Amino acid sequence: MKMLDLEAVQAFVLTADLKSFTRAAEAMDSTQSAVSLKIKRLEDALGRRLLERTPRVVRLSQDGAAFLGAARELVAAHEGALGAFGVERRRLSVGISHHIVGAELPRLLRQMGLAEPSLTLEVRIASSSEILETFDNGGLDAAIVLRHDNRRTDGDVLMEEPFGWMAAPDFTQHAGEPIRLAMQSESCRVRQMAVAALDQAGIAWQEVFIGGGVATVGAAAAAGLAVAALSRRVAPPGTVDMTGLLGLPPLPARSVVLHSRLADAVATKALRTFASALRATAAR
Repeated sequence: MKMLDLEAVQAFVLTADLKSFTRAAEAMDSTQSAVSLKIKRLEDALGRRLLERTPRVVRLSQDGAAFLGAARELVAAHEGALGAFGVERRRLSVGISHHIVGAELPRLLRQMGLAEPSLTLEVRIASSSEILETFDNGGLDAAIVLRHDNRRTDGDVLMEEPFGWMAAPDFTQHAGEPIRLAMQSESCRVRQMAVAALDQAGIAWQEVFIGGGVATVGAAAAAGLAVAALSRRVAPPGTVDMTGLLGLPPLPARSVVLHSRLADAVATKALRTFASALRATAAR
């Protein structure tokens, strides 16, 4: 009977989910070459090619798709065996800027839960400033926020997040009229970024919708009421970037930064998996 390398199976599942050897390696606290080698040895043991590798993307082969469900069950059974005598549940509280996570949040949380089933997850979504304040006051184990300036340079940069002027495809702007905007309150740093870009370009604007969060601002944009400065990740499906069509100034990208005070290995593993999955969504 062939005995499969459990770490190789786990590497395969992560690579399939994240569609990247690099992101899987990050989640496993390993290297890309080590993960690639593990999967190659797994393929040799099975006599099947599990992944189709191209320079831009990693895809499941037909055999890989057939094996993935069983591979997940094997990893889950291993986790269950480790917890057979009871495992102390740990709590992990993470704050995330609402400008960073959108429709992919359920998939990101799934990855986090699969990485460490014994965790009780507490996730808060709010503005970057609110999340950082709560983190600094000891109310969160980790914070994933936008960096808008260099006044605070601690934390680990995960990626650069692009922003655009998002609106419904049928949004119309009449000649001579100020650009109609959907924005959050004046304290929102993304609002400040957007207004500064328009003022610097000498473009007149008017606020026609004020939202209580990114979801409401995005809804106004999707409804055709206005244009909204949003990261493309959280923009509602169907909206498009109107920067070129309306002659609006390009918006700068912002760094996504992870702040953490975790020392617990189990919670750190889950957070590392979440960060890798978040990076993977940016690459698509």
